[in-house]
Amino acid sequence: MGRAGEEARPVPLLPAQELAGRQQGAGDDVPARYVARANDAEAAAAAAPVPVIDLGPLCQQPRGESAADEAARLRMALESWGLFLVTNHGIEAPLMDAVMEGSREFFRQPLEEKQMYTNMVDGEHFQLEGYGNDRVASEGQVLDWCDRLYLKVEPPDERNLALWPTRLRDALHEFTAKCTRLKDRLLPEMAKLLELDDDYFGDQFGAKADTYARFSYYPPCPRPELVFGLKPHSDGSFVTLLMVDSSIGGLQVLRDGVCYGVRTKPHTLLINLGDQMEIMSNGIFKSPVHRVVTNAEKERLSVALFYSVDPEREIQPAGKLVDENHPALYKKVKIKEYIAGLYEHFSQGKMVIETAKENILKLLGIGAWNCGGIDSDSYFEFRSADGSHYGPNDAIVVTSRGSLRRTGVDRFGWNALASAQQGRTRPN
Repeated sequence: MGRAGEEARPVPLLPAQELAGRQQGAGDDVPARYVARANDAEAAAAAAPVPVIDLGPLCQQPRGESAADEAARLRMALESWGLFLVTNHGIEAPLMDAVMEGSREFFRQPLEEKQMYTNMVDGEHFQLEGYGNDRVASEGQVLDWCDRLYLKVEPPDERNLALWPTRLRDALHEFTAKCTRLKDRLLPEMAKLLELDDDYFGDQFGAKADTYARFSYYPPCPRPELVFGLKPHSDGSFVTLLMVDSSIGGLQVLRDGVCYGVRTKPHTLLINLGDQMEIMSNGIFKSPVHRVVTNAEKERLSVALFYSVDPEREIQPAGKLVDENHPALYKKVKIKEYIAGLYEHFSQGKMVIETAKENILKLLGIGAWNCGGIDSDSYFEFRSADGSHYGPNDAIVVTSRGSLRRTGVDRFGWNALASAQQGRTRPN
């Protein structure tokens, strides 16, 4: 989630927290605008085996023997799940607790107190920063069972401190500074895995790179199987640092068409890659699709920092990752325009990263294809521009590193051609 100008809102909305309070004792229904799933009682199939990375040995200089093991785990995390937990991250437990407790205290204030930090200008127009709902673009938009406080925290001279709750201000300032140092420690390690210069990603950010903090509050919901706390999406950032309420789950990540629960541990941080990293790594590292589900009994809280490249800059796959056997899978995009598209697509339940993908079929001279979906039972039929058929014994494969090859193998693992999501596909 990123940045946008002021937008008209069709109808003022009650915060989800207030709505939840009114629903108590009023039956089990939720308003129709929040119903995103048709009595979908599905649960996450299993807990995702999210790797835990110890930054102590990974980042120490000189590198010890254990650094190679941590680097291997980091590579696996970035190429498969797109997220990982970190320990030895340099942020003290009391500071993390202070940020979470300050957030909880903010959302437990009376509505009139929270509305002093509203994201509605003159009560009629939406602005990104402040307290309230996410942007509502139309009367028919399905809403999330969530309230949020959204603040720009970097660059420091662009902070709107009038929107920073007093009880959070000091802790958030210190937390942001330490999270930024953590991000700066991670970037060279990620670059090494791609055989790029250590400072490659850091140099891409620019002097005016921005960071937003999102405090998300998910109140109890009487029908959690019908709603999303946050609808499925991928982050438009470069990387997201997330601190979640360890007492209650809810974050789920989508992989191979299955939603997996993401478990966290007290005083660890979850690192989630964003679309900007997927683009610059040419699809080698993944920006995972994830969502948040709610709970019937308990509230849930999370704090996320979204790190993004300077909005005036353009990004594209790193030059060292592109050659005749590894074509660019993504177009050059301007960050400002990409983030604007992110909000539009998010409100519609769509993925903005699809707009950044190159037409690989066109690059291959393939004019048309039939696709049965993007899950584990997908089947593709390829036809070249002249109408000839690529059959099961003469298939074109786009590998996870973007290389092109023909294969006579009928079943294999690769990134689904039409979606760039992980999948197992079989060309017809």
